[in-house]
Amino acid sequence: MNKIALVVFDIAGTTVSDAGNINDCFRDAFAEAGIEVGSEEVNTVMGYRKIDAVRIIVEKYSELKGEESEKLINRIHDRFNHLMVAFYQETETLVPLPHAENIFKWLQEKKIKVALNTGFTRVITNAVLTRLGWNNHPDINRVVCSDEVVEGRPASYMIQYLMNELQVTDPREVVKVGDTEVDVKEGRNAGCGLVIAVTTGAYTRVQLEQYRPDHIIDSLEQLKTIL
Repeated sequence: MNKIALVVFDIAGTTVSDAGNINDCFRDAFAEAGIEVGSEEVNTVMGYRKIDAVRIIVEKYSELKGEESEKLINRIHDRFNHLMVAFYQETETLVPLPHAENIFKWLQEKKIKVALNTGFTRVITNAVLTRLGWNNHPDINRVVCSDEVVEGRPASYMIQYLMNELQVTDPREVVKVGDTEVDVKEGRNAGCGLVIAVTTGAYTRVQLEQYRPDHIIDSLEQLKTIL
């Protein structure tokens, strides 16, 4: 491992608690459109840009094609955004995961930059950041959302954007931390020096093992030992 210049964290399930609420909102948005989807199936598309996640499921369950399919995808995605924003604006349960803020501070003390990336749109992300008081957090250097780049995970555009913004030129100096299959694949596609998976989100340790991250951790505090 080269020296570390930047750690890129996912948000929901990695640095911010998710008690299944995203899954619930996702399934509710589909149910309102007449499509019943199981929670396990929704977990398989966690981490994707949400419009892409919606498309994967619509194409599996709907017989609509072309423009009609796109209208349905956009309608479900818009409803999901609305439900998530409303949830994050109202919930009392939205909290950072244990050790998240301490790890951000610890990394900054080591002159390592901290960034967040997410499969959420900016409108949902802003609701999260506002509730947590993370909008101008002194230990978070940048935040990028999946609708701000040309393609979401598992493509590497969000990490490349953050590297460019924070003037990190060598991807081997970047660590990616996330809780899903596409977080791991995003890190690999970006050429990150380390790809670390966490068990605090949508995937279990057994599920994460098949994607072969460099490390699987149960708590962000374990990053201190690894890094």
